[in-house]
Amino acid sequence: MTYSSILPRFLQTGAGASQQLPQVLAALGCARPLIITDLMMVELGYAGRIREVLAAHDLQADIFSDTVPEPTVASIQAGVACARDGGYDSIIALGGGSPIDSAKAIGILARHGGAMRDYKFPRQVNEAGLPIIAVPTTAGTGSEVTRFTIITDEQSDEKMLCVGAGFMPVAALVDFELTLSLPPRVTADTGIDALTHAIEAYVSRKANPFSDAQALAAMRLIGPNLRRAYHQGDDRQAREAVMLGSTLAGLAFSAASVALVHGMSRPIGAFFHVPHGLSNAMLLPAVTAFSIPAARDRYAECARAMGVASAADLDDVAVEKLLAELEALNEELQVPTLARFGVDRQQFFQLMPTMASQALASGSPGNNPRVPSEAEMVELYRSLW
Repeated sequence: MTYSSILPRFLQTGAGASQQLPQVLAALGCARPLIITDLMMVELGYAGRIREVLAAHDLQADIFSDTVPEPTVASIQAGVACARDGGYDSIIALGGGSPIDSAKAIGILARHGGAMRDYKFPRQVNEAGLPIIAVPTTAGTGSEVTRFTIITDEQSDEKMLCVGAGFMPVAALVDFELTLSLPPRVTADTGIDALTHAIEAYVSRKANPFSDAQALAAMRLIGPNLRRAYHQGDDRQAREAVMLGSTLAGLAFSAASVALVHGMSRPIGAFFHVPHGLSNAMLLPAVTAFSIPAARDRYAECARAMGVASAADLDDVAVEKLLAELEALNEELQVPTLARFGVDRQQFFQLMPTMASQALASGSPGNNPRVPSEAEMVELYRSLW
């Protein structure tokens, strides 16, 4: 049996990796990039520093900074027009998951036209868009090395999962130094998102030897270091470990897909504007407890890789330690409940059947070791309250 994995053509990691942009553009035969980012990256000076690096090599780049958190169909339209009409031969996607996801969608629509809904799963989007060089500034989404993007249809409040080789960046420059100034909340939410990617890739029904190796390595890096990065943001060793772990987790779930946590997380984000990593964190303990009976040995290995169980622990002991760790991690990293976040209880309960239906339609729950019914997903949503 063979397994298929899609990777960026260039992947550079480590301190200063983002400084290699001119060389990567030259290797790709590109000379007219558009930087797609958000206003925060502009205000903090990240976008300006990228332009300076390019200017030192006689490369000019315009900036499109109107992306938004949890990108929507409407939010990417101006970017599509900019990329289509500006004569650009490449895109530099700078920021967290939202700017990178926006850039992926913009790159496809600018080259091929149509509406975002035309590209949603189950369609496999394998045609190439404008080549994307991803420069992540958070350690969590893994979007720089995945063949996925998620765009919300604001008319239906559906988070559309879009999949295919066309969404894979051609290059990823993973520079942990860009994360040293991340605030604790962003560090926590993106870090638990990365941990969720690794766990779900490892227990996925589509897991394979390649994804297993990446997922286990990611858990070994993130497990012992996420708390350190959260409490001490300038801890370079912890930041580097979590950043590399995030990228490896991205490689893992790009090959094996995510599962039930992500399937149920997307509708929470779409309807209640809970950041993606945060809604994953809210769901992870309950969904793990639900799923363990169908993959006890796999979840036990997750606990061992994260360093919360030993090789001598029986699987039953290891999975109990895993559940305890996920609860403790949420508490220490101050992950709020839905109520504390400000979600209206009555609206949430009314929307639970709709969210369960949308989650099932996304395909992700079908990758879970224990595939739930819509009724079981409704009960899992209810348990979050």
